[in-house]
Amino acid sequence: MRTLVTFYEASSRRVRFHATRIGLIRRQAAATGVPRLIAAGTSWPQMEARLVELLGQLRAEGCAGVVLGDIHLADVRAWYEERVIAAGLEHVEPLWGEAPAVLLDEFVAGGGRAVVTCVDLERLEESWLGRVVDEAFAREIAELGVDPCGENGEYHSFAFAGPMFRRPVAWTPGRRRREGRFLQLDLAS
Repeated sequence: MRTLVTFYEASSRRVRFHATRIGLIRRQAAATGVPRLIAAGTSWPQMEARLVELLGQLRAEGCAGVVLGDIHLADVRAWYEERVIAAGLEHVEPLWGEAPAVLLDEFVAGGGRAVVTCVDLERLEESWLGRVVDEAFAREIAELGVDPCGENGEYHSFAFAGPMFRRPVAWTPGRRRREGRFLQLDLAS
């Protein structure tokens, strides 16, 4: 992997839904050792145009393909796949069709750790916000009848440790804030 790409809201400087500040995302990318992070500030209405622009840039730089992490949302996959292929790049989805519970168990068993930074209060209780994704998390979320990986928007997270990381990314929980039905957690470094 040569380049990581992420989009964030230019007005708040946070990754949409995940609510993570872009500075922490930069620290996360550095901790993985990936040589390059493209962090694109945009607004929701400008997202598609900015994505298409970046895909063209990557293609012009010699990039052959794009790897995404969709699991089972066909409409989301199709939206990205159409734009990636239109840019002349290979569209790769290595997690596609895998069972979310199995993926979560593999993440945790492999040493992966994340913290829940956003919960949809219509799907999960407030107590899930700020929880670390570990063995207990995987066991307890499996009992709720929601997608264990949060693929339907039940929760969003920030990965801070795992096999891809050269070192864990330090963080501390900060202020909680509510945006409609979403409760979000600031992470401080």
